Order: sequence, then structure tokens, then C-alpha cells
Amino acid sequence: MAEKKTESVPPPDYDMNAKWDACIDLTTRRFVYSSLGGAFAGLLFFRSPVTRWASIAFGAGLGIGSAYTDCSRVFDAPSSSSSANSEPSVSQEADE
Repeated sequence: MAEKKTESVPPPDYDMNAKWDACIDLTTRRFVYSSLGGAFAGLLFFRSPVTRWASIAFGAGLGIGSAYTDCSRVFDAPSSSSSANSEPSVSQEADE
């Protein structure tokens, strides 16, 4: 009999490839959408090309900043198994 080799698949909390894929997708979408929003606002509110480009850059910065914040939460999040086994906090003990 031949033994089947099964690859051990890491749990979703430790799957770095999935986390990176999600963060790249999130960053790309937020960068593009906020840049388009900045371009629209620049066309609507400003006359000078410099202020229009500044509006686009501001929107792009907002998109990248919000994506960075969400991605840092994804990578720094504790695993669900460790949080389930942790002791209750002081505020929970006082309520009981």
C-alpha cells in the first residue's frame, strides 16, 4: 500500500499568503477609489491644475493610510484560539 502524503495546511490565522493577498487587494482598491474621488473633487472644486493634483494626492494618501491601518490589524490580530482561552478581564470579573 502506498501512503498518501498530505500537506499540512496552516490555519487561517497563520496563513501569511492569504493575509498578504488580502492586504494587496485592499490597498490597490482603496488607492484607486480614493484617487478617483480626489480627482472628482478636484475637478468639481478647484481650477488650478496644481490644486487638482494635490487633491488627487490627498485622496491617494487617505486610501493608502486606511489600507495600512486595516492591514496592520490583520497581521497583528491574535489567533482566535488564544483569545478564547484567555482569562476574563478585570471589568468582566467586577460585573459577576
